[in-house]
Amino acid sequence: MGEILYLLLPAAAVVLLIVIISTGYVKAPPDTAYIISGFRKPRILIGKAGVRIPFLERMDKLSLKMFSVDVKTTDFVPNSEYINVKVDATVKIRVGQAEDMMSLAARFFLNEDEKMIIGRVQDTLEGNMREIIGQMKLSEMVTDRKAFGERVQENAIPDLQKMGLELVSFNVQSFSDQNGVIDDLGIDNISQIKKSAAIAKAQADRDVAIEQAKANKEANDAKVESEMQIAQKQTELAIRESELKKQADIKQAEADAAYRIQEQEQQKTIETSTVNAQIAKTEREAELKNKEVEVAKQTLDAEIRAKADAERYRLEQQAQAELFKRQKEAEARRYEQEQEAEATKKAAEAEKFAREQEAAGIAAVGKAQAQAIQAKALAEAEGIDKKAEAMKKYGEAAIVEMIMTALPEIAKNVAQPLSKVDKITMYGEGNSAKLISDIVNGTTQVTEGIAQGMGLDIKALIAGLIGGKLASHDTVIVDTGKCDAAECEHPGADERDESFFDPTPVG
Repeated sequence: MGEILYLLLPAAAVVLLIVIISTGYVKAPPDTAYIISGFRKPRILIGKAGVRIPFLERMDKLSLKMFSVDVKTTDFVPNSEYINVKVDATVKIRVGQAEDMMSLAARFFLNEDEKMIIGRVQDTLEGNMREIIGQMKLSEMVTDRKAFGERVQENAIPDLQKMGLELVSFNVQSFSDQNGVIDDLGIDNISQIKKSAAIAKAQADRDVAIEQAKANKEANDAKVESEMQIAQKQTELAIRESELKKQADIKQAEADAAYRIQEQEQQKTIETSTVNAQIAKTEREAELKNKEVEVAKQTLDAEIRAKADAERYRLEQQAQAELFKRQKEAEARRYEQEQEAEATKKAAEAEKFAREQEAAGIAAVGKAQAQAIQAKALAEAEGIDKKAEAMKKYGEAAIVEMIMTALPEIAKNVAQPLSKVDKITMYGEGNSAKLISDIVNGTTQVTEGIAQGMGLDIKALIAGLIGGKLASHDTVIVDTGKCDAAECEHPGADERDESFFDPTPVG
């Protein structure tokens, strides 16, 4: 009996050991940590096997899977610009891989499922996100989501580490606000793009107009150059006058253009100053309203403060919208003024060029007229010179010839007034002779006046000339002035010269 007991005890011990080992053997998967504690120092099994002592040790599980937490602000949160914003983000978290991190996680989330862990972490992440929203501007958050996420991560990591968790990623899903400010930012970008496109088109149109004007100018210059060369070959007398006229027109055109440009600059400066003054006034009004809201905010309770914040936000948005509108209007006016100044400058250049061409044409005409006058004067001078030579050749005979030639015309002019009298009634005797005597006396007075003015004795000259002809047996024919109607109406100087003096000897 004793020997049987001696054999059964070892066998029982082996069986007991086998039962204990089979009951306490555990194998942890890679995504779950088994924490064995109780009899000895706590042990952590991840992806490996281990043994726990039944009744003396216990095993708890801690999930190592990555959790996706949907973090969004439950209500609108004011940012640094006092704009109420809502943010929706997705956060990836997991239990830290370090042993100390797992120990901390075990204290908070041991044997809890994924939903419970997410619910306990969600409030912490939302609080950190609210804190970062209050520190940033809306434009910064919208345009640089990565920077916003990084700041939230930096703010949240210390809190998560205290719970044994680590933040893997933070992705912003959307931003929204109560007053459509984000939509207005998009509209502003669209306006800027349209403005840039309009400016580029205007600049292209301006370049085309400039090139067209240059081409027209070159063609006109070639035409004017050809006309100028022809005019220069025709005359050289008016070159100096043309240059002086051209310089005067250029100076006048430059002065007119400078005055108009200066006037445009002054007008632009005045309008710019007016717009700046209006902007400054609007800014001061906005500042005053902000101060008033701040004073009311300090004296009112929590409900009225919230209403005052909303009112101040509305006024700020309104002031910003008005300021933006006025700035855009000022930019549009400034751009229109620049375009008008450019057009005025081009018009001045075109007017200047037209005046230069007009001056050139006038100069050419004046030059031709001067040449014609010069030619006529030269011809008249040449005729006078020839006539003077002839008179010099004939001496006193020529003088007598001229006087005799003019006598019929003198008598005609003296009697001319009588030709316009329709009827003459005379009373008494001798009145007809008196009329004829008056006509003859008028003619005599004219010839005597000519003789005294020239210092000549006409009677002596005629007598001497006739005596000389008779002494030389030449034929002398004196024209008494008698002629028929046709000859008296259109007398010929050449015929009277031949009738007055005939050098042919009497045969």
